[in-house]
Amino acid sequence: MNYIYSLTAATKLVAASILLLSSVLSTSVSAAQQEHAELIKRFEQKLNFKIISVADANVPGLLQINTDTGIFYASENGEYFLSARIYRVGDEIVDETGAALQKYRLEGIKRFKDSAIEFKSAKEKYVLNVFTDATCGYCRKLHNEMDILNDLGITVRYLAFPRQGLNSKVYSDAVSIWCSDNPQEAMTQAKAGGNVASTSCENEVAEQYNFGKAIGVNGTPNIILPDGTVIPGYQPAQALLTALRAAEKA
Repeated sequence: MNYIYSLTAATKLVAASILLLSSVLSTSVSAAQQEHAELIKRFEQKLNFKIISVADANVPGLLQINTDTGIFYASENGEYFLSARIYRVGDEIVDETGAALQKYRLEGIKRFKDSAIEFKSAKEKYVLNVFTDATCGYCRKLHNEMDILNDLGITVRYLAFPRQGLNSKVYSDAVSIWCSDNPQEAMTQAKAGGNVASTSCENEVAEQYNFGKAIGVNGTPNIILPDGTVIPGYQPAQALLTALRAAEKA
């Protein structure tokens, strides 16, 4: 009986600790954003874009500004704003901006895991996240190799990137695909040049598109590997497998 009581008390203590840690982390993220609230407001007003988050850059005195159009940097006092690529020069040259973008991509992709249109491999070894547009010729070419990709153990998750923007027929068609009763079938039909019945629902097509812009997507297909690196265009299935294997070993 004492053992059961001790176990219950320990469980409650662990649960309370987790809640406290979550609260501390949440408060610290909120405090970080509060600390830079004036800077965020100033940049958004003057530079006309949305700032998603602010963090310390790997360069002393610089802040990393994550926006809806990419990563920028600023001085801590907000006086200077930089569009730059930062490299750390040591025994090797490290692309710090590239590493930050990799992390930013992977964090963002997690948000859309449940709203991606997935073509799952029965023998999944790898997952590719692909920004796609059903009217794009090379997206269609990639989609035609779906059976080969799946047979190679590659699962493909599609994210929407209507190249003509959010006020376009391509966007409306993307919404219809994502809101279809069978999105996989609708995607295949659209990429074969067929029409998809117009429909709408609660969806994240616009959010996926805006996230794509934020990480530098400017064309499709834009293929994100599991390590966050990008293949900016079509590659045949076997070449993608080679790239996945190389990324795995890196």
